[in-house]
Amino acid sequence: MPQLIFFVVAGIIAWLGYRAFLREAKRVSERVRRTERETTNRSSGTLVKDPKTGEYRLAKD
Repeated sequence: MPQLIFFVVAGIIAWLGYRAFLREAKRVSERVRRTERETTNRSSGTLVKDPKTGEYRLAKD
């Protein structure tokens, strides 16, 4: 019985780690795509509109 509990806990930890890995990979790939778009457009940054003030600011990483 303790072995079963151990494997269940290990499986849950592995599943959570996998989800965290996918989330990080998505964030990094989006950053790379944004950098590639900036390079092709020869811009020095990406502007993002602030919904509260309506002003455009450089995107923060």
